[in-house]
Amino acid sequence: MPNLRGQHERRRTRAEWWAMVRASPYLPATVLVLLVTAAAGLFAGSYTYALANPTPRHIPIAVIGAEQEASVQRFLTELQRSLDDSLTVRPYDNAAAARSAIEDQKVFAIVTARQPGVGLDSSSASGQSVAQLITQVATAAGPAVAVPVEVTDVVPLQRGDPRGLAIFYISLAAVIIGFVGATQFSVHASALNPVERIGFTALYAVCGGFAIAAVADWVLGAVRLPYLESWGILSLTMFTSGMVFTMFNTLFGRWAILPTWGLMVLLGNPSSGGAVSWPLLPSLLGHIGRWLPPGASVNAQHTAVYFHAHQHLLPFLVLAGWALVACAVFWIWRSRHPGGRSTDNAHAARSRGREVVGEKLAEDLP
Repeated sequence: MPNLRGQHERRRTRAEWWAMVRASPYLPATVLVLLVTAAAGLFAGSYTYALANPTPRHIPIAVIGAEQEASVQRFLTELQRSLDDSLTVRPYDNAAAARSAIEDQKVFAIVTARQPGVGLDSSSASGQSVAQLITQVATAAGPAVAVPVEVTDVVPLQRGDPRGLAIFYISLAAVIIGFVGATQFSVHASALNPVERIGFTALYAVCGGFAIAAVADWVLGAVRLPYLESWGILSLTMFTSGMVFTMFNTLFGRWAILPTWGLMVLLGNPSSGGAVSWPLLPSLLGHIGRWLPPGASVNAQHTAVYFHAHQHLLPFLVLAGWALVACAVFWIWRSRHPGGRSTDNAHAARSRGREVVGEKLAEDLP
């Protein structure tokens, strides 16, 4: 008996197969598996590349009008050799000018002639990793050229933060919670209109910045903060991070977490200078980090805590610039904003609510 079923079967076309694949629930799951796998590798790679093996590349130091001293020359030559010619020596006329350069974060150490030998004034607050490296190399370089070396930490880190990482961690918290909050808005508060979305992002940024500063300072005592300024920096960081995600959410929809994660976490945090100071980072990261929100946040916070009288405007301009661009893009393309609600529907709901109240009152009247 002939196989009637086989006679009626036909091979599916390529378009039909592709339509089946696109309709399958396994396609987005497979794509997510691949993306998570790539993200895991990139995350490990970016942090390992930037932080696992800090190498000196460009370390500015001050020398106080004593380069002509033979002992200073021998010491600097040996120090330069030990640091693979990464030192940039900047002469200063007096100790006050050199100390001002330290506090303005233009140099990381001061070398001066002393009797006997030389003095090296380092600044852990300028960058603990750089100060530790310079101190280790200097204590070995002095005996190598028969020059006594006296090392002094002129701007030490706070007792509760001996590794200088507290500022990096609170800035990291502001960055990550900033865009995580925005992702939750897109899922659980998608009915917010653009103005409301910006307003509530600012609200959780202010509240979150207060909470981060309060826990780090008042609760844990890890680092003493100039509270109002630190609160403002953390709030601006959270708002900027949240609006960057919101901008990408408008441009790329549900895939917005990918460019946000790449910009803020894979690129921004390793290059921020918080865990490893910028002179020890790979050259490209050391240059671009200060132009990204995480690096700007770390720089502003670091200066507020340790060099308050020498605060710089650039980190605030970077944070405000990113926030302004993100808000502008979001507002210009707000029609593409996933979520929101129709104004007509809102008016209809209010009208229906008034009708229900009127009917209820009419029923209650005798």
